[in-house]
Parts: sequence; C-alpha cells; structure tokens
Amino acid sequence: MIRLHHVCKVFESGPMRLPALSDISFSVEKGEFVVLSGTSGAGKTTLLRLLYADEQATEGEIEVAGFDVRALRRSDVPRLRRSLGIVFQDAKLLSGRTVFENIAFVLRVLGTPRREITPKAFQALKAVGLSSKAQAYPAQLSQGEAQRAALARAIVKSPALLLADEPTGNLDEAMAGEILDLIKDIGSRGTTVLLATHQARLATQLKRRTLKLGGGVLLKDEG
Repeated sequence: MIRLHHVCKVFESGPMRLPALSDISFSVEKGEFVVLSGTSGAGKTTLLRLLYADEQATEGEIEVAGFDVRALRRSDVPRLRRSLGIVFQDAKLLSGRTVFENIAFVLRVLGTPRREITPKAFQALKAVGLSSKAQAYPAQLSQGEAQRAALARAIVKSPALLLADEPTGNLDEAMAGEILDLIKDIGSRGTTVLLATHQARLATQLKRRTLKLGGGVLLKDEG
C-alpha cells in the first residue's frame, strides 16, 4: 500500500538548503495499522504530505495505493487522493456548511450518483456516532465532535488508505481515546492506516507497529 525507498526532502530558501527528511525507506502492507511517531519537527507532517502529493520528494521513490507518486502529473493528483482519506489535527471543516453538507460535498466532487449521496453520508456519520449532529454547523460542535465529522468525511468514500496527522492533538484524554477507538475500528475493517503522533504514550498505548522519526531520519521500526 505504501513504499518509500531512499526518500529525501530538502526545502530551499534562497541559497539555503534545509533538509527535512533523509534516506527514508519503509513499507506498509495493505490492511496494516502503523503509527508514525516523533517529536514536533521530526518530519512526520512532511512525510505525510509527500504521500498525498502535497509536496514533492527531492530524491527517492514513493508508491502509494498503486501510484508512482513522484511520476504523477499535477492533473493526476486527484486520482491518487480519491483512494485516500486524510484527517488533520485541525478538523478543517467548511464553516458555512452543515456537518451533513461537509460529508456530502466530498461525494459530489467524486461524481457519486445523487441518489447515493444521502445514504452514504449518513452511513459515515453513523459510523462515527454523529448522526444527531448532521444539521449542525462546525461552530456548534465540540472539538471531539468536529474531529468525528472530519473522520466521517475521510471515510465516506471508503478509502483504501487513511492518513491521520495528529488527529488527537487538540483533544483531551477522553476525547482522544474515543477518536483512537474509531480509527482502530476503521482499521479493523480492512482500511490501511498510517497515524502520526508526537505523543509517545499514545504510540505505546496503540500497541501497533511504530515508525519513529527524529531529525528527519527513521530511527526505529518496531512492532
């Protein structure tokens, strides 16, 4: 599902070259749940952005869901992203749309037949326990509810791969536990999951294979 081979990423700012990732190689198999751990600044978000083609690697090979990411033309990037679900630390919901409309919007963009949009959107909301908030606006949600809505938006298209970048970073312990349980449940249904976190305790708690980044280098591959 994911394969990185000697991947490097260098950001350039005028004459300065700022290495972000150095010689990263690992694979994630279909259906696997993997934790990407490391302190803030370790390179986790940069690595995830390479996977969904929001940044381009400087060197190396990247394959995601059958796509050669470095060879993709910009016009082909949406094809890659259709096979991915992405959740961020900030839920990034559209403030002027209801929870239901946020979920349905994804399906409309994908060209889902109109008769299928409502049942699929409500199925996703039910999966994250948010059916009762379908007509609420993002400003009316708690942080935990907003993250549940973001998770519903990510899974409504039945992605092959879920990328979660610090999905519990803004939540208290109880809310974080609920979100993690939902993500684990999604993984148990066959979706491949790569979850990034700076919380070492959380990585240990999940008891999953863990890739540890530090200073842009893959330090450990455990589990």
